Amino acid sequence: MIEKALSDRERNGCFDLESLEFLTREVMHRSGALILERLLESDEGFSMWRDCDCGGRFLVMKREAKRVRTLLGDVKMSRAIKRCNNCGAWSVPRDIELDVVKTGFSPGLRRLMAKVGAEVCFEKGREFLFDLAGVGVTDKDVERVSESVGADIGIREDDKVQVAVQGDGEDFSESVDTLYITADGTGVPVLRRETEGRRGKGADGIARSRETKLGAVFTQSTVDDKGNPVRDPASTTYVGRIENVEEFGERLYAEAVRRGLNRARRAVVIGDGAPWVWNLADLHFPGAIQIVDFYHAAEHLGGLARLLYPQDEVRRKACYKRMRKKLKNGKVSEIISELNSLNLRGRKKKEVEKEAGYFEKNNERMRYDKFRIQGLFIGSGVVEAGCKSLIGKRLKQSGMHWSVRGANSIIALRCCLESGRFEDYWEQRRAA
Repeated sequence: MIEKALSDRERNGCFDLESLEFLTREVMHRSGALILERLLESDEGFSMWRDCDCGGRFLVMKREAKRVRTLLGDVKMSRAIKRCNNCGAWSVPRDIELDVVKTGFSPGLRRLMAKVGAEVCFEKGREFLFDLAGVGVTDKDVERVSESVGADIGIREDDKVQVAVQGDGEDFSESVDTLYITADGTGVPVLRRETEGRRGKGADGIARSRETKLGAVFTQSTVDDKGNPVRDPASTTYVGRIENVEEFGERLYAEAVRRGLNRARRAVVIGDGAPWVWNLADLHFPGAIQIVDFYHAAEHLGGLARLLYPQDEVRRKACYKRMRKKLKNGKVSEIISELNSLNLRGRKKKEVEKEAGYFEKNNERMRYDKFRIQGLFIGSGVVEAGCKSLIGKRLKQSGMHWSVRGANSIIALRCCLESGRFEDYWEQRRAA
């Protein structure tokens, strides 16, 4: 390498520093892989291996070599293949100790593959790994490892959900002033087989997506000098899954318990008005304050204004501004009375009656004047932003079509990362 660098300098008059950097990295990786391989050749009994669960003992039946791709390159190791002398179960203790069971990738490399697979498409992930770490893998490798790690995170999360639902979950969080629980849904494009028997919203009735339900939990302790609520820094955590409302409700409840629901001075549920959100809130958070997202409610007023004055922009804007002011001041009853007093016929009458029903049903959840006096958030922007950044940015790119299993794995992985728990998860894997 040194000779090549000197030769290049003589020929070009200067060092090609970039080439020298990458060449040095390649040589260092090779050297590191040789050192790592030598270490793995040492006595593998660095931890006492247990007997079989059946009471029998594992006996060495043969030895086999295994090649593992690491951050430094490929390494080869020899392992003892053992079998229980009682039940006949097979085991490879070295694979378990090194966390390479049924995989040819080291834990360190799998960790990086999972992180890039969570952030960008698998092809880009492969390119980033090669450019930034000098590691060569395929698109499919990144996909399989990312989804495998995400699936494992999902399984561990499911276990915690069951513990919380059974009432045995421990809450180690500190007491909080106000705990917010928010939920929303967004469609994720899936393979055709994943929509069989489901009707789509389009004119052709063909379903092309499945709804992902996302929950965001965060805390608030203070207000600013104007009395506006301030979200506690780094307090937002997420849960998400393509699943039915009942299952998701338990998942969101478990996260709220984990975040201090039982110790919070008050709990607040904010949603966009979808009935499933309030059914979930009534079941799992019966004492919580319920708030309809103000901006979603204001969109209904905008639709009403367009319906009443389709050709008159001036009156349309005036109508919307007047009703929006009433809405923000908590005068929903006045809006309802105004809508019911309109002398309309046909389609307009039905549409206005429908909107009046929406405000009547959510009247108590739209007491925005009182909520603002209490220093509470009245918008669900946190979870809506999560739907765009956490779900949409990664799973709704052009040309993507997911299996439900694959989508749920990546969602679990991204929720773990965005919640700041990925390092904890990896430490738990190592401890196990």
